Amino acid sequence: MLVLETEICGIKMRNPTMLAAGVLGTTAASLNWASKSGAGAVVTKSFSIEPNRGYPNPTTVEVTGGFINAVGLSNPGVEAFTLELKKLEGSAPVVVSIYGSNPEEFGRLATKIGGMADMIELNVSCPHAVGGCGASIGQDPDLTAEVVKTVKNVIKTPISVKLTPNVTDIVEIAVASQKAGCDAITLINSLGPGMRIDIETAHTILHNKFGGLSGPAIKPIALRCVYDVYEAVNVPLIGVGGIKDYMDVVEFLFAGASCVQIGTAIYYDGLKIFRDICIGLERFMNRKGYQSVKEMVGITHNYD
Repeated sequence: MLVLETEICGIKMRNPTMLAAGVLGTTAASLNWASKSGAGAVVTKSFSIEPNRGYPNPTTVEVTGGFINAVGLSNPGVEAFTLELKKLEGSAPVVVSIYGSNPEEFGRLATKIGGMADMIELNVSCPHAVGGCGASIGQDPDLTAEVVKTVKNVIKTPISVKLTPNVTDIVEIAVASQKAGCDAITLINSLGPGMRIDIETAHTILHNKFGGLSGPAIKPIALRCVYDVYEAVNVPLIGVGGIKDYMDVVEFLFAGASCVQIGTAIYYDGLKIFRDICIGLERFMNRKGYQSVKEMVGITHNYD
């Protein structure tokens, strides 16, 4: 009997799709909506200890193949966010994304919300963060490892490290994360930063000038990162980057991801995308004779 159910780090999911961080993940209402729409799990927007206003508008601009955004990790702070977590209805596992400017901040955050999450995702990879956050951490294997160690020392909740593609060798960062004790790795955050210019005014469109590229344009890079990291580590991988249909999901599974996150595609297709992907994935598995998601993970490595 064919099953879409899968499991990662002991967390059971009804299907291998997750709502990606940064998309409809600020309130309990939006997270519950994504769960009811068919997501196998939901990931919150990245939160910090103190409230952060982020960058002024405009923060997002469409480009060929996706979007460039420079939201600046805006969020109401962990105290307000824990109130939202208490309102979740529990229909799908919850992954809480957190960020900080140093390992100690990550540790403090994890302590506050660890018991309220099925998994914590460490955002060390935002390409447009300020104040020593984001990719400035994730581009340094030693600092990334220190963040992981600090969080693992204060909570028992599984953690996944979300890595940036904007490095010379993402495998090096992944291996350092595994050695430090992470339970999973999320690949990848947005690419860049990039920019757009208004040709009528000659001004940059984004207030911050630069932002991270997401959407279908980055899928080939995300897929390659998953493929490369799969061969170097033994922890499960969560694939993210430009996934818009079941065929993209299959590619990520074959490359080595145990499950995937979907973000930008929701802007185009709405939350029905989760059910659409699951229907397509189930038909594909029936046609090809796969009985489970697990048996599809990493099989491309058997042929290359």
